[in-house]
Amino acid sequence: MSVSTKEPNFNDAYERTRKSLIERLNDWEDQKSWDDFYKTYWRLIYGVAVKSGLKNEEAFDAVQETIICIAKQQKEGKYDPNKGSFKAWLMNMSRWRIADQFRKRKKDNAIVDCHGMDDSIRTAVIDRFEDQNGPEIERIWEAEWNKSLTERSLAKVKGKVSPKQFQIFDCYVIQGWSVEKVKKYLGVSVAQVYLAKHRIGSILKKEIQKLEKQLF
Repeated sequence: MSVSTKEPNFNDAYERTRKSLIERLNDWEDQKSWDDFYKTYWRLIYGVAVKSGLKNEEAFDAVQETIICIAKQQKEGKYDPNKGSFKAWLMNMSRWRIADQFRKRKKDNAIVDCHGMDDSIRTAVIDRFEDQNGPEIERIWEAEWNKSLTERSLAKVKGKVSPKQFQIFDCYVIQGWSVEKVKKYLGVSVAQVYLAKHRIGSILKKEIQKLEKQLF
């Protein structure tokens, strides 16, 4: 029941943020490319924002502001790939916008009548983020970046193998089912399970490596 109440809010926030972003990019050329960019990277930025301590709406605001800032820098020719990787650039742009959301929350809290609420409780997450803004967010970013690469690569792999093989791989490798459970549920042999793991795993590795080369 909790899923059914939260999911619509999440989807609404995504669509609202995307629509607002496109409206703000309305006067710029190649609007479709920025829409594609948003679809590609919003989950990555959102995941980092949430794991850093932002609430759902704050995280979506951070996503939008990050992409707006990236678009502006691209338009002004400020991004230079010779000075650093796209991965590091995107991480820094995201980190600054996430920090902006924490500062905004701290400022908003400061003007609210707390009625005796302990300030240390209310600002604990904000202070922790500011203290660990370097190594902590880099750790979170690395994990979410790898997750994003894997998900995008899996989407490509899915179109290159049979539905049955991908289903076996999904159950055994991604969902972590036992061989016996995969056999029983999908009606396949042990050999088919290991073959799917080896074949799709090899294709997935190549897709991830290809995607990494495109992004660095």
